[in-house]
Amino acid sequence: MSKSYLAVLAVLLVAALLGMAVAEDPGYLLIAWRNMSIETSIWVGVAFLLALWLVLSLLRALVRVLNVSGRRINPWSRHNRQRRANQVTTRGLLEFAEGHWNDSIRLLKRSAPHAEQPLINYLAAARAAHELEDYAQCDGLLREAYETTPQADVAIAVTQAQLQIARGQLEQALATLTRLRKDHPKHLFALKLMGQLYARLEDWQRLEQLLPELRRHNLLKPGDQESLEHQVYVALLGEAGQRRHAEPGKDDALGAVWERLPKHLKQDPALIEAYCVQLRKQGRGEEAEAVLRAALRQGFNERLLQLYGLVEGKDTARQLATAEHWLGEHPHNATLLLALGRLALRNQLWGKAREYLDASFASKRDIQTCAELVRLLEHLGDQQASQQMLRQGFDLMVHDLPELPMPDLNGPAPH
Repeated sequence: MSKSYLAVLAVLLVAALLGMAVAEDPGYLLIAWRNMSIETSIWVGVAFLLALWLVLSLLRALVRVLNVSGRRINPWSRHNRQRRANQVTTRGLLEFAEGHWNDSIRLLKRSAPHAEQPLINYLAAARAAHELEDYAQCDGLLREAYETTPQADVAIAVTQAQLQIARGQLEQALATLTRLRKDHPKHLFALKLMGQLYARLEDWQRLEQLLPELRRHNLLKPGDQESLEHQVYVALLGEAGQRRHAEPGKDDALGAVWERLPKHLKQDPALIEAYCVQLRKQGRGEEAEAVLRAALRQGFNERLLQLYGLVEGKDTARQLATAEHWLGEHPHNATLLLALGRLALRNQLWGKAREYLDASFASKRDIQTCAELVRLLEHLGDQQASQQMLRQGFDLMVHDLPELPMPDLNGPAPH
């Protein structure tokens, strides 16, 4: 049996019961007001009320339909104005994506007053004006964005800072980001932008203060984070070394920077090298030798080894013996042999120095090794060997000269 058939039966049953109730007792209803009175049965009154409710419902539905259709038909209705504005906004964004900056600005500005989200219009138009290098219009559009949507102050400030950095207005960008960070200290993208800005400004001390927060929030890739930390501390070590050189009576700023380094960075060869280079410049070779010796015992590194051969430790004989101990594991390493040659020179062991330098040059034809040998051979009085080595060094420097005919001193005179 279908559901429609059951519904018809139910309606007929209710109608029959209702008819029986009306026939059995129609009831009596009296409505009196001043000199007017209405008399009818209860059931007629109920039917009248139901009919009145039905008429009112139909009228409400009719008004709603007319209102909706009027909004769609009337070209000046708010609905149609907003629909047209959204269409123009879409065209403006497409022009922006295609790089048609002037058309994009024109369309986005025209549709902004009636768009659902005028903020998008003004921000995109500001970026288009930035691409045209019309910075005055760009700033004006950002102000309009704030006036229309003041609650989006964070998005507007971030956009403004990005554009200021891109156009090289670093001080203005710093002011914008400082204000943003003060009002919204937990905004992570602002923190990342501030780090980029400090790097551009080479404000290494302030950037150092941001490093732990950047690492804690994983705002940079691990490799980029490590690279930034290297850049910051190498620069800080260089600044501290120059400060001590310019103001010798001041506190040990270099040592203070080194002590602030995180533990894992103190084991990094590049930072150890930067620290020891500054120590050597300050004439603190004994400290540099101790740091380098400890680092080289932890791991063999050619750059640290080369620097170890240049610094003068407290006990140069012990320094030479330490380096000779490493020779057992790296017997043909040219950098180690060069360092040994220099340490032997520092200990005035001329024969040993010549042996080490010869072995280094035989292992790797390096211009620094050649220069050390030329200088040593000249002071030893072996002019022939010195000149021969000098020619080899010259060949190293001019190895890329083209092959061209040269005059023969023993041949016929030129015409």
